[in-house]
Amino acid sequence: MYNRSKYGFRGGSRGNFLGNSGRSFTGLRRNIKMFDPTHAISNLKTTETVARTEYVSQNTFDNFRIDDRLKRNISYRNYKNPTPIQDQSVPEILKGRDLIGIANTGTGKTLAFLIPLLDKMLKDRNEKVLIVAPTRELAKQIQDEFFSISRGLGLYSSLAIGGENMNRQRQELNRNPNFVIGTPGRLLDHVNTRSLNLSNFTNVVLDEADHMVDIGFLHDIQKLISLLPRNRQSLFFSATIDGKVKEVLKQFVNSDPVTISVKTGDTAENVAQEVIKIEHQGQKINKLFELLSKRGFEKVLIFGRTKHGVQKLSNELRFKGFKADAIHGNKRQNQRIKTLEMFKADRINILIATDVASRGLDIPNVSHVINYDQPQDYDTYIHRIGRTGRADKKGIAITFTS
Repeated sequence: MYNRSKYGFRGGSRGNFLGNSGRSFTGLRRNIKMFDPTHAISNLKTTETVARTEYVSQNTFDNFRIDDRLKRNISYRNYKNPTPIQDQSVPEILKGRDLIGIANTGTGKTLAFLIPLLDKMLKDRNEKVLIVAPTRELAKQIQDEFFSISRGLGLYSSLAIGGENMNRQRQELNRNPNFVIGTPGRLLDHVNTRSLNLSNFTNVVLDEADHMVDIGFLHDIQKLISLLPRNRQSLFFSATIDGKVKEVLKQFVNSDPVTISVKTGDTAENVAQEVIKIEHQGQKINKLFELLSKRGFEKVLIFGRTKHGVQKLSNELRFKGFKADAIHGNKRQNQRIKTLEMFKADRINILIATDVASRGLDIPNVSHVINYDQPQDYDTYIHRIGRTGRADKKGIAITFTS
């Protein structure tokens, strides 16, 4: 079992991809099933493409029935038309409805719930909002988005995640913030030490709910839900709803939620997918150096399987003169946040990561995703490559297979 306070979550086994597309990798402790996307990509390329009608928003940010100060902040961020999930979710949340939102990664789910909840808070500052996310990085990203569109509104948030000082978080929670954003394990830590009382949170968001279940948070989520007031507005966002996710859903929303699905398929249409066959390890690293030296590899996210392997690759790339750094579970939280900020700000252009970074993170303008180590399963593959081709931009995903 993982140390919750150190890693931000408890351990749980992810399901393996069941089918003929994987291969077994024999490790020191267990057999790990690895997903090979070759067959899936071949089918994608040979299947006739059906033209999709471009989505036309029914609303603009300016005609949402929200506070003018909030509209000003949205405009300041230079957001144009709402994405489909924002366009359809915001009006329903403003009505006070419970909502189940199903959408591909990178479709703007964070703003879909932050905009109406901020407006609700401006109308009644006694309202409190709890937002639960699967990873520290996603929770921090949600808080950053909160800061960007709540500027000057006199609203406050507290971040409750593993890897950071409990006493400092306790002090922030004692200030009675409007929004509390956190990971399940650390939120329960604060509940157990009585620095967080969930009985007065009448607005709750579960973000990336499927991933929370995947990584072993099922019981933690159920515990959190049991501590919430019955009279609340519940917002549930997920890329998929099946299996144990349905168990959470039944407990979480009321009997008449509105369901909004804007999922168009597993992979984004604007992500070109490639596979490179590697015969031996020496060829693999040389091929990576060759790719990264080409024009067009402007902002590259590389995924590896282990913390040690990711750090070793980062060291090798820096030795070769590349502007690269790594994030993984062995790094302190402040180091991980600093590295992500450097990547977002283009102070480094190559980020090497374990799958801690494969869900929910909105890193702008990633030109390429490279699966240096094959993903464990199909879902992991989809979420890795979803880090590129975001916000209607083109992206390329490359997977090394052996």
